[in-house]
Amino acid sequence: MPPLPTRAGERPRTTPTNPHTQLDQQPTDLRWFEELAERVFALPGVVEEPSRISVPGARALVLAPGEAVGPPEAFLIDREFAHLHPAPDHSLHTMLPIDTVTEAVAAGWAEPHPVALRGLIPSTAVMLYAPRDEAELDVIEGLVQASHAFARPG
Repeated sequence: MPPLPTRAGERPRTTPTNPHTQLDQQPTDLRWFEELAERVFALPGVVEEPSRISVPGARALVLAPGEAVGPPEAFLIDREFAHLHPAPDHSLHTMLPIDTVTEAVAAGWAEPHPVALRGLIPSTAVMLYAPRDEAELDVIEGLVQASHAFARPG
């Protein structure tokens, strides 16, 4: 993955506990979120299911039955490695390799999941902020692709 650009502006406000929600800076044009969903659900070996761990309406990226899986810390639950939150949130939760977590947080694209900060889930769990434009869509898509690669054996 190429180095991440720095995300423009301040970080969005988020809730400090579950449900971990993005409170502002949602896209004004929902085509960016819809395009993101179209792209990430087309990743090889991915099926869309309702999330088993998120809020009602969250759309999970799940490795299909029969697909080989990577390490346990690459998954939120079972074979779910990411999910997209419904309106009005539009953020995502995903699992990333720890080096990618560090880079994504430093560049302003992500924040650790509050439950991960308490040590109750792996530190690979992050929120990715909702894309506000096409350039942000491309960065978030790349991070979801990194999560997908993490979820599959090397």
